[in-house]
Amino acid sequence: MFVANEKMLAQMAEKQGFIAALDQSGGSTPGALRQYGIADDAYNGDAEMFKLMHEMRVRIMTAPSFTGQKVTGAILFERTMDGEAEGKPVPTFLWEDRGVVPFLKVDKGLEEQADGVQLMKPIPGLDDLLAHAVKLGIFGTKMRLVIHQASEKGIAAVAVQQFEVGAQIIKHGLVPILEPEVSIKSADKAECEKILRDELLKGLDALPETSNVMIKLTIPSEADFYHPLIEHPRVVRVVALSGGYTRSDACKKLAENHGMIASFSRALINELKKPMSDAEFDKTLEESINEIYDASVEKV
Repeated sequence: MFVANEKMLAQMAEKQGFIAALDQSGGSTPGALRQYGIADDAYNGDAEMFKLMHEMRVRIMTAPSFTGQKVTGAILFERTMDGEAEGKPVPTFLWEDRGVVPFLKVDKGLEEQADGVQLMKPIPGLDDLLAHAVKLGIFGTKMRLVIHQASEKGIAAVAVQQFEVGAQIIKHGLVPILEPEVSIKSADKAECEKILRDELLKGLDALPETSNVMIKLTIPSEADFYHPLIEHPRVVRVVALSGGYTRSDACKKLAENHGMIASFSRALINELKKPMSDAEFDKTLEESINEIYDASVEKV
């Protein structure tokens, strides 16, 4: 398989650090802006909303603490990928100026729940989007769906959909991050994880030797439960989503899982506020980065 950038692949496979998830899309953007200190009545329409969101993300990406020393990768929303930071395309800025590997969120949201899961909605124009992403220097992609109940039928469908779309992504020389999120509110979360692990191992075993994937998962109920996935030869890295846990709780749980690194969104940026001075903003971001980095590399 042709990989867009072998240096990026080596960084994602080997370097200590974590992935920043800066990929809030249309549905979650208003909430992210409110958390940042921008009220709903501060903008009119999607164009102004996404402009403000892009400004927030650029502020994060250009902060002194946001570098490949601890942040090895960043997942972008499509509009962020197509934007600029300090006069450069965002993917170019991240890799050349910051040493951060750029990823792209490609899913278009979730279907209604059926068989205890929410599959991804169709992704029209995916091949064109992937070709565009390759030209901009994107290394990999991310696509999310959600598991609510320990349904063998539903979770099998989850794995099938992730690997089918993943194969389409791999054809473009990109590394897909499969993200079958198990809801932390699930009454049978541990059983969901058992079924999911088995289905993912089936899918991984069926991959050609030339294919590589990453997997993004809810931190498991049992520490090191996903070790067989981490050790699988087709897996570049297994990363953890914060899933609604506070940063403190997510980091404590993550530190118990050897070989698993963070890919946090809300847990990374929740304390950042627009009125902060640049010095205060970076100090707050740096503290968050340090805590998440430590949980990713210093295990108990």
